Amino acid sequence: VSIPANIAEGFKKRGTRDTLRFLNISHGSLEECRYYIILAKDLNYGNTDHLNNIIEEVSRLLDGYYKAIQSSVS
Repeated sequence: VSIPANIAEGFKKRGTRDTLRFLNISHGSLEECRYYIILAKDLNYGNTDHLNNIIEEVSRLLDGYYKAIQSSVS
């Protein structure tokens, strides 16, 4: 929930720096999710392969969005 909420909040900010800051926060939240998936695997809560694939895809999308916004101000 935190990842898309921070993306949405950053989208509504007036300055590019603020937008990028909230995207960075979103990436931090994504890493928290990655940790929880590792923990779930370590605790044998089930197969986490599909969740890892989703995390990787979201990470790529978030990186691309960040770079696109960053390059628009460079």
